[in-house]
Amino acid sequence: MELKWLEDFVSLSTTLSFSRSARERNVTQSALSRRIRQLESWLGLSLFDRSSYPIGITEEGKIFLPRAREILKLVQTSRQEARQQHEDTAEVLVFATLNTLSLTYFPGFIRRIEERLGSVKTRFCDQYSSYDGNVAVLNQGECDFLLTYAHETVPLLLDPARFIYRRLGSERAIPVSIAGADGRPVHALRPTREPVRMLSYGSCSFFARRLAKLFADRPAPHVTVYENPMSVGLKAMVLAGRGMAWIPESLITEELRSGVLVPAADPSWELTAEIRLYRAASPSRHGAELFWAAVDENMPLSAPDAPVRPMPGRLSYARPVATNAGDRKLRLAAASMPAS
Repeated sequence: MELKWLEDFVSLSTTLSFSRSARERNVTQSALSRRIRQLESWLGLSLFDRSSYPIGITEEGKIFLPRAREILKLVQTSRQEARQQHEDTAEVLVFATLNTLSLTYFPGFIRRIEERLGSVKTRFCDQYSSYDGNVAVLNQGECDFLLTYAHETVPLLLDPARFIYRRLGSERAIPVSIAGADGRPVHALRPTREPVRMLSYGSCSFFARRLAKLFADRPAPHVTVYENPMSVGLKAMVLAGRGMAWIPESLITEELRSGVLVPAADPSWELTAEIRLYRAASPSRHGAELFWAAVDENMPLSAPDAPVRPMPGRLSYARPVATNAGDRKLRLAAASMPAS
């Protein structure tokens, strides 16, 4: 018996939809169905009635459900306790972060911190394809810090009374395509022309939600030909000439400089985001407090390896931290800028 079978079962018992649970569990529908049948075979009983639509949970399934949840909670609690004991000893700082930021921002960020503190031990939590999944890691106390994008159009489900943040910099997601022989985009967003081939983030990632709001405000003809919640996956498909996509600028700096990739729309279609570091407002472990103090007092408001760019006004999903007069002035200046 595998734990993922129980996780699949709990998910399906909630959604009663193989397609929805497959998306939630980040597996194919056939794989989810196979694992549910493996669990049923291991138990020797049927958990779901597949003869109706939507499916229903059997009486045996209803009896087993609280046991499955109890087992998963026990395993999760045991893992957290074991990790906490190890991390308290080793002072390993645990980060939840979005995939793109772990590749583009985090290395330079840690280098800048180590210039102040010396060597720092860090570890990433398991990364989720969904934005809410990564945020939940901090909400549930499974990490010290959350490094994430933020924007007023994408609600971040953190209680402002429990969590604070530091704004570290900014990011732009640029609509790009490979360049043709004439240097122009092969796939270009032209609101009055035929639909453009679009490579999409799906529906659960940060930039997926930014794009949903963008297209709600500015409808433009497009046809989605590929979905991937990770920017690096979309970048690979753009480079293969499969369509256009919105890619974080930090991920395509060299390609833009060399002309391999070119903007597929005018600058008004670019997306902006803040880069933020979140933590719990309550006191934490000694190593985490030292790290936060170094960030709070010494980090610039831009990425260590990127130029400063104007940012939209400060958001209010959690309580920002200012530690000196200069920092407060910078925050007031940022708050006065118009949102994009």
